[in-house]
Amino acid sequence: MKNNKLSLLCLATVFALASCRKTTSEEIEVAPKAPETINGEITTNKTLTADRQWYLDGVVLVKGGAVLTIEPGTTIRAKVGTKAALVIDKGAKLIADGTVTKPIVFTSGKEAGSRTPGDWGGIILVGKAPTNRTTPIQVEGGVALTYGTDNLPSDDSGILRYVRIEYAGIGVNDSEINALTFYAVGSGTIVENVQTVYANDDAFEFFGGTVNCKNLIAYATADDDFDFDFGFNGSIQFALSLRDPKFVDAADDGNGIECDNDKDATDATPITQPRLSNLTLIGPNNATGTASRHAYGNRWRRGCKFIFNNSIILGSQKGGLNIESDKSANFYKNGDSQFKNNIIAAYGSTFLVTATTLTTTEMQTKALAEGCLVITDANTGLKLNNPFNLLAPNFLPATGSPALTGTWITTTNATAVNYRGAFGTVDWTAGWANWDAQNTRY
Repeated sequence: MKNNKLSLLCLATVFALASCRKTTSEEIEVAPKAPETINGEITTNKTLTADRQWYLDGVVLVKGGAVLTIEPGTTIRAKVGTKAALVIDKGAKLIADGTVTKPIVFTSGKEAGSRTPGDWGGIILVGKAPTNRTTPIQVEGGVALTYGTDNLPSDDSGILRYVRIEYAGIGVNDSEINALTFYAVGSGTIVENVQTVYANDDAFEFFGGTVNCKNLIAYATADDDFDFDFGFNGSIQFALSLRDPKFVDAADDGNGIECDNDKDATDATPITQPRLSNLTLIGPNNATGTASRHAYGNRWRRGCKFIFNNSIILGSQKGGLNIESDKSANFYKNGDSQFKNNIIAAYGSTFLVTATTLTTTEMQTKALAEGCLVITDANTGLKLNNPFNLLAPNFLPATGSPALTGTWITTTNATAVNYRGAFGTVDWTAGWANWDAQNTRY
């Protein structure tokens, strides 16, 4: 009898333990940790973990060689009313290395449904790569840092990979900050799979430097999607811009690309020359309600050079390829600049020039001879699947699209592909990019 009782007791204990394990694994949820605020200067290594939300309170400056690491899946929000920004100084690093299923998100501190462009500043990287400046230059946006006179082309400011930057663009002292700004950032820095969303100034701006980027998205930018200045000589391959017809800077033209050697069009060296390949730049295409300051697909001016190959310009409101100075026109005419194997399906004029040494007819003749294709019916002839849809776009070429044909041009630091534009048969935005940031619950 005692043995039977002992057996029953053991059996009951086993069932009880099994029941406890089931409850633990299926019913008990671990609550996220309380949000944490960061502010001021970070001078020692710090990690932002994915088990809580983090709030930027004003300008957060990483300096003194410190490394700020952000775990995949982490959300960083800007504290409302503080004009927050994240600034990485020379010698410091940002390691924001997300994944396709766990992107790192920088966003407004407001709740979904009430976020607006310019709710916070943005991200600023300051490096030691070359520029064409001979004296230190003040970082824009009211941040008390300088850059410009170092000469370390391979300088490393860290990693930005699978990162979204949403609703940025307010300046610290009422001078606007871009969503992501590169000041003399070097080629040791990794920048891949980064999306900006409703930036109130430029999406990506490069002041000098040599950084090479891949898989960039500028979604609904107020000013320029990609802006280059002060001797930038890095590269971008596989990049996309999609403009919201009703949203643009009220006081400045919004372009797919704007590029200067410097504001005074000097001959300072190195001369600004971005190496760009496999871009898809999508303008408003004169949709209902298109705001007046939407402008050009390409705007090359003030003595810059350029390499722009294997790309698509679609629906740009005022024109496709626009060259605005004699110096820039001569660089193109003489072959120092390249515009090859592109498709131009602009809403406005395909070719524009403000120069005494080059005519639009000469531009067109040269472009067509170098593999470019002009399409006059916008996307009807281009045959991208659904490129103008702001909430559910599809940028892949459909069967029979001329984007899948052409003579492929090799560009320095670029991967050889057999299509024009940012996409072939694979949508590299899937899983991490966001086309409806207002309705994302974080």
